[in-house]
Amino acid sequence: MNKPVDFPMRDLNDENSNTSSNPTFDAVLAARLSRRSILRGSLGTAATAMLGSLGLSACGGGSDDPASGGTTETLLGFTAVAKSVADALTVPSGYTAEVLIALGDPLFNDVAAFKNDGTDADYDKRCGEWHDGMEYFGLSATGVRDDASSSRALLGINHEWVTQTFLHPNGPTPAPRPDAEVIKEMQAMGVTIVEIAKGANGKFAYVKGSQFNRRITTETEIEFAGPARGNNLLKTKFSTDGTKTRGTVNNCGTGKTPWGTLLTGEENWAAFFARNAGDNDQRSANENVAFARYGKSVTTSTGSNHVYRWNTAQSGDERFTRWNASVTGASAIDDYRNEFYCQGYVTEIDPYSATAKIKKRTSLGRMAHEGAAVRAEAGKKVAVYMGDDARNEYIYKFVSAQNWDPADANAADRMAVGDKYLDSGKLYAAKFNDDGTGTWVELSLANPAVAGYTTYTFADEGDVLIHARIAADAAGATKMDRPEWGNLNPSNGELYITLTNNSNRRLNPTGSQVAPNAANPRAYSDVRGGTTVLNGNVNGHILRIKDADPADTTFTWDIFLFGAESDASPVLVNLSGLTDDQDFSSPDGLVFTKSTGLCWIQTDDGALVDESNCMMLAAVPGAVGDGGQVTLDYGSTTVTTRMGKKPTATTLKRFLVGPKDQEITGLAETPDGKFIFINVQHPGEDTSAADIADPSKYTSHWPGNAGYGVGGANARPRSATVMIYKNDGRRVGT
Repeated sequence: MNKPVDFPMRDLNDENSNTSSNPTFDAVLAARLSRRSILRGSLGTAATAMLGSLGLSACGGGSDDPASGGTTETLLGFTAVAKSVADALTVPSGYTAEVLIALGDPLFNDVAAFKNDGTDADYDKRCGEWHDGMEYFGLSATGVRDDASSSRALLGINHEWVTQTFLHPNGPTPAPRPDAEVIKEMQAMGVTIVEIAKGANGKFAYVKGSQFNRRITTETEIEFAGPARGNNLLKTKFSTDGTKTRGTVNNCGTGKTPWGTLLTGEENWAAFFARNAGDNDQRSANENVAFARYGKSVTTSTGSNHVYRWNTAQSGDERFTRWNASVTGASAIDDYRNEFYCQGYVTEIDPYSATAKIKKRTSLGRMAHEGAAVRAEAGKKVAVYMGDDARNEYIYKFVSAQNWDPADANAADRMAVGDKYLDSGKLYAAKFNDDGTGTWVELSLANPAVAGYTTYTFADEGDVLIHARIAADAAGATKMDRPEWGNLNPSNGELYITLTNNSNRRLNPTGSQVAPNAANPRAYSDVRGGTTVLNGNVNGHILRIKDADPADTTFTWDIFLFGAESDASPVLVNLSGLTDDQDFSSPDGLVFTKSTGLCWIQTDDGALVDESNCMMLAAVPGAVGDGGQVTLDYGSTTVTTRMGKKPTATTLKRFLVGPKDQEITGLAETPDGKFIFINVQHPGEDTSAADIADPSKYTSHWPGNAGYGVGGANARPRSATVMIYKNDGRRVGT
């Protein structure tokens, strides 16, 4: 997920650093697009469908197995949840949603109960903040890995940011920051590993004091692995040989390997570094290009702040000053000028071992990582698909050097298996053609376009991976509308990836703005009460990519769904024909549940908020090519795209709407499909710190107002993990 949603109303780190001249599509549109806004169409809002008995049985949805309820199940058999702006979590009739674990809950027996008044400490022993991506790791009754277990497991939960207003008694102290406040924030981010188990009531609870419980924070020692390990750019005062660093930060989307490890993506890490005014004068031309490309440029007179000012902690200890990536010493091993290069990776964690080494897999490149979708087929290369979540950034694929051996799925040393498949291989970026095909362009010095790039000179292959964005610029990858979560359809291996939105996609682009193209075909205005409030690809879309083989360098693609309001123009905005039971905006999280094959779509939205809080929908997926061509006529030019088959009331429904001022993110399921776990991130985040003493001014009180924890109707809001189950004991989504 991405805290700084692209649109200005919620902007924190509105990165737009891709100033390359790469085409926005393989065939550049020659015609200038018309300068006119596209207002909502006259299409009436469709009547709400009550189709609980008319769902589609597909993708394993039908079952006569008594374990699934004894009779045939129907996918999307639930009644669609209506849009809502209430401060409540709403699920369909016949379902129950209960908080499993929330911010501040103690993981260990020696930690005090959470008071939720801003005075709590020891966040390295508590569940972290801003729950995000999440994965389920089964445990047997005897406490060993069991992928089939639906009664005991570990959850790996990412923690992306913190809401400073509620983390401290009176909100954050301005810089210079007190050490204790900074420590609390640094510890509240990262990753939580927590054991969960079913009780006598048949429901899950988290296990306080479990030997498996673990917090990985922004201070945990982590090794570098892969070609960039030991690179000159990773050498710091902390690690003079460039083999390790401290912490993982801005943990967003996740992935799960077939050998049983967690992959966590480091997303908006650039916001966590300061640079002094004039630091560019201490840097080479190459370095200044790199800092600018990753959103951290400075001028002679103007510096760049750390988003939370951790580097200003009052003690001045290196624990805090390392977040300032300025030249202050005689060489790179005398200061933290290179600390900026130490974040931005996919980091691998063995959840079954609280002492196993953690590794940043540099082969997968450095960028604003979301999830990491792993495709492993016997005898074939392992592929990992990734998105870079910023405007006009790229979609990536890593292909292992080794073929997948299914025996490695059960190896005792899981991190060694990660070494085998994730440290050697090739990194690619996607280049889309307007005919529904595309090419994975290699990012290495073996590609002449990368080796001969004049804007930035790559020193070695490690440098290419550390600056994967620049290598993708050089290779001619296609700029996309903020690629976020990607996951694979378990029935056919096709990649589904969310393109959340892009305010830089414009009909008449100037500066860094880009024109619509086949893979990003919409540019329009969102109008409320006659006033234009947002421009660009306002509502986002979901792209599908088909690789016949994981190692293929060519692919085909189409667009699965277009986000839109149901009453928007059907020919320029609501291309998928979404009804009031289906409309959504800014798709972000996207996960498939293997038990049912359903595709779950989660939103992080700033456009539909006048009608609904962020939500989650369930969709029956299809296949690339199941639809056809659609042409958008903008007046002076047209754009033809490939769109999947339009959804029906039996293939797409809204399943859940969250409380106020939050986003829905992360999803994991039990192998039997009877429980899913989702995260509610940052409820009440827009509450002003000036209003902390007046609970009536909080924009949310969830989950306290739902009966969880202390505070009740006046509680400070908390990010939380929620378990959802069907009351009749059948699989979720049926």
